[in-house]
Amino acid sequence: MKKIFLTLMSVLVLNLGGEVVMAKDVKMNDVTVTTTWDKVFQKSNKVDHKKVTFKNRYGITLVGDLFMPKNITGQKLPAIAISGPFGAVKEQSSGLYAQTMAERGFVTIAFDPSYTGESGGEPRNLASPEINTEDFSAAVDFLGLQSFVDRERIGVIGICGFGGMGLSAAAMDTRIKAVATSVMYDMSRAMGHGVGDGKDRYDLAQRKAVLNYLNEQRWVDAANGTFATGPHDIFVDENGNILPGENRILPENLPENPHPVLKEFFDYYREKLGYHKNSLNSNSAWNATMPLSFMNFPLLTYIDEISPRPILFVAGENAHSLYFSEDAYKAAAEPKELFVVPNANHVDLYFDMNKIPFDKLENFFKTNLK
Repeated sequence: MKKIFLTLMSVLVLNLGGEVVMAKDVKMNDVTVTTTWDKVFQKSNKVDHKKVTFKNRYGITLVGDLFMPKNITGQKLPAIAISGPFGAVKEQSSGLYAQTMAERGFVTIAFDPSYTGESGGEPRNLASPEINTEDFSAAVDFLGLQSFVDRERIGVIGICGFGGMGLSAAAMDTRIKAVATSVMYDMSRAMGHGVGDGKDRYDLAQRKAVLNYLNEQRWVDAANGTFATGPHDIFVDENGNILPGENRILPENLPENPHPVLKEFFDYYREKLGYHKNSLNSNSAWNATMPLSFMNFPLLTYIDEISPRPILFVAGENAHSLYFSEDAYKAAAEPKELFVVPNANHVDLYFDMNKIPFDKLENFFKTNLK
């Protein structure tokens, strides 16, 4: 009986006709997922939506929201895998991008990366340049097995920190035919050299100070048998002293006269606009030693090998992160394009339907996934 019950429930959860409202949380494979609509954006009546699970090559179960144009009738459509921002969940920006691109004719999946959101993986609150790159390829695996997807027409959108991961995946995974980034961060550079206003923040001495600080924390974690949480950002003064922030990504309350970038993130993740209980950026912090693997793993080493497949870099004119896109654009080979959105900051391109250039994204993928 138990096996029959689980099978029937899975059918209900995966029904293309709409969401299950009789139960909020359902076990799918080895993870628990929410079956009622819990996104920070409104549900579209132009697409069908269902929760799905799939495994990556490391055996971690990933959870995604699959969006499809309504009334698919034997067609094989182009598809796009979408993830990010770094520390966000699919109920936030990536889901908005996925739903909107599905309205424009693509099969899309927005997924939670390993160790975060509804996806599996232990310990929790971990990021990895290798595994999160693999997560994109696992999403391509999943999409290419769907009867309504043309596996020769699969692309990727990476938002913020998952822009770098999407580019890393495309450099390795030749099945990805086109890749776009939105307000990208190169997380290996961000972790290894610090994020400044238009340039890296750490010099070599400061980088080494951060490495020493993080490796000393490894002794503490090893002795305790647990992974301590830690600040999202580590500051190093001119004397090499470590000045870590709070043990959460964003503060509980904004300080007086906050830095404009801090206020951007706070207004989205901590306020009603983008708050979600599953989001690290809304509620929690990464493991303290998480940056170590990024500091020694340059994500964009082989970006020029994505060619001849095209890259579209989307960035905000006023975004503090613009320099990441500009430098990645310079390093990439043709065909490539850098599209700068006027009067947009970094977080504007997480949610603002008047600023996210969906027409540009639609044209890019329709031109290159054909």
